[in-house]
Amino acid sequence: MHSVWVKGILSAKNGMNLYRGCSHGCIYCDSRSRCYRMEHDFEDIEIKENAIELLEAALRRRRQKCMIGTGSMTDPYIPLEMETGNVRRALSLICRYGFGFTVITKSARLLRDLDLLKKINERSKCVVQMTLTTGDEELCRKIEPNVSTTKERFEALKQLREAGIPTVVWLSPILPFINDTEENISAILDYCVEARVRGVICFGMGLTLREGNREYFYSQLERHFPGMKERYADKYGDRYVVTSPNNGRLMRLFHDRCAAQGIMHDNSRIFEYLSTFEEKTFGRQLTLFD
Repeated sequence: MHSVWVKGILSAKNGMNLYRGCSHGCIYCDSRSRCYRMEHDFEDIEIKENAIELLEAALRRRRQKCMIGTGSMTDPYIPLEMETGNVRRALSLICRYGFGFTVITKSARLLRDLDLLKKINERSKCVVQMTLTTGDEELCRKIEPNVSTTKERFEALKQLREAGIPTVVWLSPILPFINDTEENISAILDYCVEARVRGVICFGMGLTLREGNREYFYSQLERHFPGMKERYADKYGDRYVVTSPNNGRLMRLFHDRCAAQGIMHDNSRIFEYLSTFEEKTFGRQLTLFD
């Protein structure tokens, strides 16, 4: 790991990344792409040393409350977070200043901060987004070697539900010829139904590959799935969007199952929900009519 000083912490859309790089080892990670201009090894985590001070200054200046998000480029609950506590410190500030919060993660380590997530959700809105890729625990350990297993994430989703915190699942990526089966999609959706998630985001059955992450992905295919690299190269070449041959059938299964269970499955509607700040008082939500 190494530390840097940065000029700002919140993006134009109120997102933040307290770290750059990741140690979760997911074989398909887009954040490895060269377009992001990471000038250090991906596993050499960059800590933004002044991030918490910058965040407090930004929140103090804001006249209008909003949702603050994290996790789009680096999973905030990497093992290093348990040492630095930067996410927890950020949550404390978000709670203190009355902002909403949403996070994308694959880690049950998030439960360490359940007390703060509950406090934020009592005052405004807190939404936890959890990525699920496979219902097969053995496969999970191959393609996502250093994160919580699918079952551990499922248990976290249930605990969040019991705490009254809404959840959204990212059903992605779906790797052609590896986890693009009806059995796998059904298993993931079974978890979503039992955990009573509010919505499931899915942009299609497949993944994206760019310069940087494509090379790493192919090297891991050679390691874990002999012959699969050649199969991908023959079918997809250097294509950016890699779509499963089963996309149409699996997307119908996805939409039909979510609709039958009352789970949001329209991406635009879910993103609108995630970005909409809510303020609550005396246990009820404030609306325009209050």
